[in-house]
Amino acid sequence: MNYEETEKFIRDFKKLLKKFSSLDDDLDINKKYRIELFHLKNIDSRSIFEIQGVGNSVELQFFKIKKFQCKSLKGRGAKSGIRVIYAYFPAEQKIMFIEIYFKAKQENENRQRITDFLKECGAN
Repeated sequence: MNYEETEKFIRDFKKLLKKFSSLDDDLDINKKYRIELFHLKNIDSRSIFEIQGVGNSVELQFFKIKKFQCKSLKGRGAKSGIRVIYAYFPAEQKIMFIEIYFKAKQENENRQRITDFLKECGAN
């Protein structure tokens, strides 16, 4: 699986990393045990949800990781409140991270960011 990040994701990540120092490792663990198992092995841990109504197609799909475990938030387990939004390109086996946020600060994903991403990559 190939992973890439948008500039806005990098900015979000750096901001959260100041508050949650384990975020780098946590993201790597979620890549291996959530994203790759879900997309490559078809193992559903009920932590990844498809985002509806944003132009999903066979070539490009959008997902949200809801049960993101963060070591910096001890005692909360998968209910850390951190959310990760990403685009999945099945043919290329590529993940493009679009947004990461803490649910206490932001209730839902930024749909405009997904729309902007669609425009940037030429999909409608």
